[in-house]
Amino acid sequence: MATLAARVLPELPAGHPCMGCDARKVAICGVLEDRELALFRCIGGTAYLQEGQPLFHEGDPASQVFNVTKGALKLYKLLPDGRRQIMGFMFPGDFLGITVNDEHAFTAEALGSTQACRFPRHRFDEFVESRPAMERELYRLAAHELAAAQAQMVLLGRKSASERLATFFLDLLARREKMTGKVHSEVDLPMSRSDIADYLGLTKETVSRVLASLKGKRLIRLAALNRIEVLDRDALRALAEGMSGEDH
Repeated sequence: MATLAARVLPELPAGHPCMGCDARKVAICGVLEDRELALFRCIGGTAYLQEGQPLFHEGDPASQVFNVTKGALKLYKLLPDGRRQIMGFMFPGDFLGITVNDEHAFTAEALGSTQACRFPRHRFDEFVESRPAMERELYRLAAHELAAAQAQMVLLGRKSASERLATFFLDLLARREKMTGKVHSEVDLPMSRSDIADYLGLTKETVSRVLASLKGKRLIRLAALNRIEVLDRDALRALAEGMSGEDH
């Protein structure tokens, strides 16, 4: 769930096609000047999804790339025995669709009402080739994805259930703060408890048990069914880093 650092952007002129898009602060297109941004937007369109609708399926031709602007997606892969492995979640500002193969290696499914800018892969490649700033952003994005994959290996291989959930909540909170440029204590959970469990390599029952434990310790509270409030960030961070003294 790594994300690019938010940028301070100039005001767009009235009528600009990207006017009002908060995702631009952290998206790959944020490096473009207004004129180039308008040209970039013109080579693509917009995908509108409702909960449960796929942006693409595993095995579909990787003929388009996407930039999430609203909502959220879950990425998952089906195993040969029919089980599902969630590989991650995508939020506004996240870019996906670049693959080393001609087919998508996973399915991207909307967690709720979601929008994404979409661009034909060949036109996107042509656009980026003449714009070094975007090439550098793609390189940075690839580096962030590699770091996120390495962090996920540590998460699944070395951390306890409580540490995994604490890390997950802090990552979501950090992402929201980068998007808004403000400090927050609450974070939305558009994914189900089963989705969280699958992503963290836990059972749904374990996620529920750890949630109850974190609430009992006054580290978090449920602000709504799909929203948590972090009550003690320092203690939650200590737990995520294995410094709380909790047994594994």
